[in-house]
Amino acid sequence: MSDALYRDAQRQLQDRFGTRPLADTVSQVIVHDALTDDDKGFIGSRDFFFLSTVNADGWPTVSYKGGATGFVSARDDKTLVFPSYDGNGMFLSLGNIAAAQRIGMLFIDFETPHRLRVQATAELSDDAGLLASFPGAQLVVIARVEQIFINCPRYIHRMTRVDASKYVPDAEGKAPLPAWKRIDAIQDVLPACDQGRATGEGGLINIEEYEVLVREGKG
Repeated sequence: MSDALYRDAQRQLQDRFGTRPLADTVSQVIVHDALTDDDKGFIGSRDFFFLSTVNADGWPTVSYKGGATGFVSARDDKTLVFPSYDGNGMFLSLGNIAAAQRIGMLFIDFETPHRLRVQATAELSDDAGLLASFPGAQLVVIARVEQIFINCPRYIHRMTRVDASKYVPDAEGKAPLPAWKRIDAIQDVLPACDQGRATGEGGLINIEEYEVLVREGKG
């Protein structure tokens, strides 16, 4: 597994700091290429993860993805699926998946603490049956697992969860309008499904009022 995980740049640093034998042993012990029952259970207990992607030019981005508990699910020991809900319309992560396919997924439990990394090859799906499993999703990502491993949690700061996001779509796929979609300056460029919603969901606001809401945790 170490040959699949490390490249010349990693090897040079391992040799510089004398950790090549350690790195090989760690990869042999913790890295695997199929989801175990423990992996599936931990992933299924999470309501968020961090998604890393890279575009066609090699530039990376990292995105926070949240949903209801278990919104990332294992279809088998090599496949994870998760929904893509309404966002800011930029489609940075999904566009990168369409272009480069390779993703990283980081699942964290801040209370225990515990974390799990997944490297995968991904594709986008608009299959009606799959979308029906995730009310409110625009697309579904199918991730074919390549490597999975647990990381040492020693630098994870322990934090307690306060509340779940009210913007996670409900069983019918409905969700409140986010505050930024109430900003007066962007009303003309919102997608058709959001046109006019601000009037009945809190009214229009300007950018300064939006910034206040964000600082107050109401964005």
